[in-house]
Amino acid sequence: MGRSKLTTKKRFMAKLPAKYAGWIIPLFLSCLMSGTISFINLLMNMGFNAGFINQWLATWMFSWAIAYPVVLVFLPLVRRLTSLIVEMPPH
Repeated sequence: MGRSKLTTKKRFMAKLPAKYAGWIIPLFLSCLMSGTISFINLLMNMGFNAGFINQWLATWMFSWAIAYPVVLVFLPLVRRLTSLIVEMPPH
């Protein structure tokens, strides 16, 4: 039996160091949350019309510009509140 060669994939982009996770996780979370909420809210209020996607994208970007800083501001409070009901590991 021949030896199998380990193949490595080239990454599209180099990974950031772990210290950036505190910025990247809220970025993705605020993106997904603001996109979902703006989509549902716009759909409920306007219905699905011809210009819906363009209006939604504009609304989403505006919402995301607000959501990301808000998540960063409230994250320490949310961590404290979470630690009141969940046993948190020491840092």
